[in-house]
Amino acid sequence: MAVIDQIITDTYAIYNGDCIEVMAGMPDDCIHLSVYSPPFGGLYNYSSNDRDMSNSSDYGEFFEHYRFCVEELNRITLPGRITAVHCTDIPTSNSGKDHLIDFPGDIIKLHAECGFDFIARHTIWKEPLWVRNRTMTHNLSHRTIIDDAAYGGVASADYMLIFRKRGGNPIPINHEHGLMEYAGEEPIPANILKYRGWDGNQIENRYSQWIWRHYASSVWDDIRQGRVLPFKDSKDPDDEKHVHPLQLDVIDRVVLLRSLPGEKVFTPFMGVGSEVYGAVCSGRKGIGVELKTSYFKQSVMNLESAHAPATTTADMFGAVA
Repeated sequence: MAVIDQIITDTYAIYNGDCIEVMAGMPDDCIHLSVYSPPFGGLYNYSSNDRDMSNSSDYGEFFEHYRFCVEELNRITLPGRITAVHCTDIPTSNSGKDHLIDFPGDIIKLHAECGFDFIARHTIWKEPLWVRNRTMTHNLSHRTIIDDAAYGGVASADYMLIFRKRGGNPIPINHEHGLMEYAGEEPIPANILKYRGWDGNQIENRYSQWIWRHYASSVWDDIRQGRVLPFKDSKDPDDEKHVHPLQLDVIDRVVLLRSLPGEKVFTPFMGVGSEVYGAVCSGRKGIGVELKTSYFKQSVMNLESAHAPATTTADMFGAVA
């Protein structure tokens, strides 16, 4: 399958095509960070394309296909660097009497088999009524506990799983003046603002330490759920459902903490462009692949509003044959 369309700029490269084939054309050890949401095996069907992993016949077949992706990600990732995977527990149905599959656990096992070490898990808190209104999950309703709480559900958290490719990192991700930006809903205390960019003893950098305490937490309960890119216009008429894009706060945290300005950030399942957008706005080079044409077209529009800081200098890949 050839790339259907592509756009290459000074700050990003995006491709409408199969991520496995695009990655096959990329050199070894060329990506500094990857961050993405894989298709949630069996939960949603994103398109009718036979190459779409969400169209696998069952959960086991999904992981057979997903393995190719993780193996390629390992090959193109710089040793000692990070791949971050956004996921959640998967219900077996939406009947109200379903049970959950440990999708994150299976992702962790797969990455271990493919050369990554599991180093962190961030739990992203979700407000129950917000989730109910978005997903219309039958067991996540007040009526369920009135009728029979044995079938009551919960607003399942999302998870950001952090993996590090085995081997030594040749380019330390050093934050000389600490963390400079906070992505979240909690207001930054006014009395620490003077420490932003502190160039003295970093023990005194209360601004960066405040951000770090939020980012290093195992539970991210300060993510702005509605801070996402436009996505509704990308829905095709025959779509079963369009899933809410990954929140930009989540992407920003991973990108700002786990990469350096000018480095290449890759996403194999680009959707409407969220990860590429976050990378560009953080002064990195964004590279993304999306199989579904309507999503790709929406990402083109979304990325037109992405602005990189003037200090971005890294090289970008050229066109993919």
